[in-house]
Amino acid sequence: MGRDRAAARTPWARRGGLLDPAIRVRTTAWAVLVAGVLAVALCIGVLVLLRQHDVRDTKGDLARSGSQIVRLIQVGRLVPRLISVELIQVVDGRGVIVSTTNGMAGYPRVDFPPPDPMLTRREGRSCDIEAPDGPCYLVVVYRVERGPYGYLVYAMAPEPGLIPSPRGALLAFLSIPLLMLLAGYVTWQAAGRALRPVEEIRARLDEITATDLQRRVPVPDRNDEVARLAESVNATLDRLEGAVARLRSFVSDASHELRSPLTGLRMELELALSDPERPPDQYETLEAILVNAERLQAVLDDLLAISRLESDPRIAMEEIDLQALADQEVLSRPRRSRFTVTGGEPVIVRGGRSELARLLTNLLDNADRHAESEVTVTVGLVPHAGAADSPRTAVIEVYDDGPGIPPADQERVFERFTRLAESRHRDAGGTGLGLAIARDIAIAHGGSLVLTGRPDGRPGARFVLQLPASSGEPR
Repeated sequence: MGRDRAAARTPWARRGGLLDPAIRVRTTAWAVLVAGVLAVALCIGVLVLLRQHDVRDTKGDLARSGSQIVRLIQVGRLVPRLISVELIQVVDGRGVIVSTTNGMAGYPRVDFPPPDPMLTRREGRSCDIEAPDGPCYLVVVYRVERGPYGYLVYAMAPEPGLIPSPRGALLAFLSIPLLMLLAGYVTWQAAGRALRPVEEIRARLDEITATDLQRRVPVPDRNDEVARLAESVNATLDRLEGAVARLRSFVSDASHELRSPLTGLRMELELALSDPERPPDQYETLEAILVNAERLQAVLDDLLAISRLESDPRIAMEEIDLQALADQEVLSRPRRSRFTVTGGEPVIVRGGRSELARLLTNLLDNADRHAESEVTVTVGLVPHAGAADSPRTAVIEVYDDGPGIPPADQERVFERFTRLAESRHRDAGGTGLGLAIARDIAIAHGGSLVLTGRPDGRPGARFVLQLPASSGEPR
């Protein structure tokens, strides 16, 4: 069903040669929208600049025309009818119109403030003037001190509109869709090139899903987000391949390990039930059955513990005294070897009580099975990274006086269902999961668990557990 649905989506998913055209379409749409907004803003800015330029030119023309009339007044050659393309009106100090251009003939006096007494020129804008071609005008007025009353020379022109040049405005607005089309085309092509490696990654992932986990996705020859995505995908595939390999090995080993005790249990039962006279050693037979059943129960318990750790790694944390916990686990049941716990002062860590108790139990059981006669447990605190003022680390060391483990095999003992060949005859009671569980619990608490030889050079194994120390009080 899932493959059919995926196949039904394939024509849409591969449209345009991309993983999904939606990303390309959205990117192009946003680019077109942004280009359109910027183009409109640019056109408006150009029109504003053109209008400002037109206003400035108009005021300059009015100033020149007005200054020419001022010179005519100063030389006494002012005539009643002036010749100029601008609208000009000359008023004497009594408010009488003494000269105008043809365009201002018959209109009343211009209602515009004259220059300040200390100035000879004033310019501005007014919409209260009665003149042709209105409604608003640019005005330049001059004060001329000649004669008994003086004169005011008004030079006017209609104010340029919001679009002073229709042809320029038309060209500006026609450029908007052209810019949007150009931005859309460039973005569409660029998005296609940028997403092409993603399509290659998707295609390779489909092949990996359909074939095997050893293949990897191609990494582009550039340092960008897509290349880092490909590297992350390959790293994830590495972890997935390792997890699947461990799962397969775990299932195979679990099947093998469970088969042995179950086979022994079945054989013992068949022998006990097939004898009609019930031999006198029936007790020994039942005891052997009980031993195999206990071993089977231990394997199942460890399998359940691993399952819980992998399915839900969250641990209910509390303040725990490792010194008291080690004493408690040593005294919890009788053991074959003699145990000695050294330390004294409380060693507080933050963790799960049941999980840490299981970790210590696994270490103690392992040491008890391999020791000749004595196991030593030390609990203490050491400065982290060798600095006296840095946060301290809680350390538990478990020594045994057994034959020890070669350095080449010291890491293998933490693998699930790994039991070294030379120790199988001694370790008949182990499940092959205890040390793996112990290390998983240590890592879940932010610590570590390693195996080394004894520092004093004597035969035996030394397990070192390190956990972050806490300053809280134990419960």
